[in-house]
Amino acid sequence: MHADVIVIGAGMAGASVAALLAERRRVLLLEAEERVGYHATGRSAALFSEIYGNRSIRALTRGSRDFLRAPPEGFTDVPLIRPRASLFIATDRQLETLNGFAALPDVAPATRALSASEALALCPVLREDCLAAALLEPDSADLDVNALHQGYLRWFRARGGDLRAASPVLGLSRGAGGWRVRTGAEEHAAPVIVNAAGAWADELAGLAGVAPLGLTPLRRTAALVDPPAGVAVDAWPMVIDIAEAFYFKPDAGRLLISPADETPAAPGDAQPEDWDVALAVERIESATTLRIDRLRHRWAGLRTFAADRSPVVGFCAGAPGFFWLAGQGGYGIQTAPAMARAAAALIRGEPLPEDLRALGLAAADVSPARF
Repeated sequence: MHADVIVIGAGMAGASVAALLAERRRVLLLEAEERVGYHATGRSAALFSEIYGNRSIRALTRGSRDFLRAPPEGFTDVPLIRPRASLFIATDRQLETLNGFAALPDVAPATRALSASEALALCPVLREDCLAAALLEPDSADLDVNALHQGYLRWFRARGGDLRAASPVLGLSRGAGGWRVRTGAEEHAAPVIVNAAGAWADELAGLAGVAPLGLTPLRRTAALVDPPAGVAVDAWPMVIDIAEAFYFKPDAGRLLISPADETPAAPGDAQPEDWDVALAVERIESATTLRIDRLRHRWAGLRTFAADRSPVVGFCAGAPGFFWLAGQGGYGIQTAPAMARAAAALIRGEPLPEDLRALGLAAADVSPARF
């Protein structure tokens, strides 16, 4: 098949940019797995937070806000976000860290300080002797990852895009006519390929003869547990230790818990380790009155980061037509609408959208040339 653009990887990043590009170009979207969104996208416990991540991430998050709150007509039949406040908690020893975070110029307007008693009113299982102060972000929200992902895939198909699952890329080469992509018995050609392969992005670059960027997949573990008997938890905020040693949040009547681990791992089908699950239980039981006797479900996913923890979005200078869309880390869901618009603009040879530039995002901030 000959296309204008071949996007490799049909997770959130690949699906979203493919959907936007398909409005004007012939786009082929290739996915190695039989089911799209199987890895990072399908395992995300996504939260929308405008104070999460570094400066570039925050700009992309704010640039995604309007889309997520009021998606275009026909994009989805269900809300993409549901209000869920975030509560950052600190012990006596962590007060300096909490206060420093609260004083950041783009954090201060979006949060308010709470006393220990005010925090306990929002989440009564917190242990008073482990709670010195807290910071509340009232406007954060849960994200419906599947609805967002499926909305982009629906757009992509409606615009004539061609999605091929179970099509792992086995070979990449570039000639006078552009790139040739081999997937088993099939071969496809396009002048532009988009590397949206997530944890496999560096490996895919190697197939193309492009130098890797040192992207690091990090394993993140989570589990679902029952709340205390007879206690309704749905209105609780997401609770985050200010040192990011753990977090927990309501999830469909249960509690999702995590040790916020970041263990380097090879690209693959990430599985939870007993040690990490036990660590989550120990840390949360130490900070709360919760007693966790049973795990309803546990899982792990890979969050892939560049060294500076900003995404990599842009053409490779030494390989014409090779476009990086990788390194989204743990922010790929909440930034997807803005990141897709930024990537689509750069692929079309246009400047970044004006609203994203006004929010402080510069192409150089996310360009692979920074490495």
